[in-house]
Amino acid sequence: MKSPSNPAAHAPSQPESTPASAETEVALLREENQHLKDRVAWFERQLFGRKSEKRIIDAPDQINLLGEPTQTLPEPEDTVTVSSFQRGKAKKLRPDDCATDAGLRFSEDVPVEVIAVMPPELSGSDADQYEIIDTHITFKLAQQSASYVVLRYEMPVFKHKADQSMQTAELPDPVLERSIADVSLLAGLLVDKFQYHLPLYRQHQRMAQQGITVARSSLTNWVKRSIELLRPIVEAQCRHILLSRVLAMDETPIKAGRQHKGKLKQGWFWPLYGEDDEVVFTYSESRGRQHIENTLKSQFNGTLITDGHSAYARYAEKTQGVTHAQCWVHSRRYFVQAQERDPQAADQALNQIGGLYQLEQTIQEQKLTGDKKHQYR
Repeated sequence: MKSPSNPAAHAPSQPESTPASAETEVALLREENQHLKDRVAWFERQLFGRKSEKRIIDAPDQINLLGEPTQTLPEPEDTVTVSSFQRGKAKKLRPDDCATDAGLRFSEDVPVEVIAVMPPELSGSDADQYEIIDTHITFKLAQQSASYVVLRYEMPVFKHKADQSMQTAELPDPVLERSIADVSLLAGLLVDKFQYHLPLYRQHQRMAQQGITVARSSLTNWVKRSIELLRPIVEAQCRHILLSRVLAMDETPIKAGRQHKGKLKQGWFWPLYGEDDEVVFTYSESRGRQHIENTLKSQFNGTLITDGHSAYARYAEKTQGVTHAQCWVHSRRYFVQAQERDPQAADQALNQIGGLYQLEQTIQEQKLTGDKKHQYR
């Protein structure tokens, strides 16, 4: 009888794993394991850790960006010393520009109303027995509520004696044609609404309390027409900002416009910040790259500073002449996240960034501008 054949002898031979492939697989597994650890650590920091990324810099022997030991920051010229104060019943030490011991300070633009206080002795029957030898001055801060006034224009109708033709004096050119709103009212509506965030319905309530009867829809109409008058100024300012070599751009969510069931739509403000400290707010209903393209319009060439939103990086990659740079806060955040993996290298980078932050903080505290700021940096 034939002996049964060995099945293993006819089975296809399995390729033996080489040491190189095994090392590659191990390296990939280690990398994946480290990536998962980083994700778990990030979630733990979000749930249980400290949210602030501030660090206390205390490294006198720190090496600066040029590889030289850091020295104590020199005090800039023209420093402003603000007197401190002591707690308790001791008299508080106030800055020299305070008008009173209570700390009242105001600029030259604030109107000052002089009120003469006359004692009864100086106006009575024995007033001639007294003489004023000095005047004591004190200040109090008062408030005048927003008030409205009706302008009554009286335009004379006059006649030429020779030809008996009659004429009527013309009103000054109005800002809005066929409108009862004066330019002062239009400016007040815009400032209260957009700078101090006072809604139109509250301004309407304030008018009603002061005896002014006007439809709320009129306020809305006046604001819309006034915005259209300001649009050319905003467009000119935007064109000037796009000439900057360094441009900062950001996106901020804002609830605007009603949709179904009374909920507000999600919109986005896209502010632009130029080199001349100009800011223009643009608006879009989305957070996509299309608004970036529509706003910059290939007119900007230079460095675009943004946060970590990927739409900016994609725009810079496809646009010639634009270099994308993240702001310090978002760039620094990656070093903070890398502290657990490589604390020595991460701390070195964070200390160098912290030194730059200290310089900027000193510049702000000393209120340095122009050449002095540049020289101190």
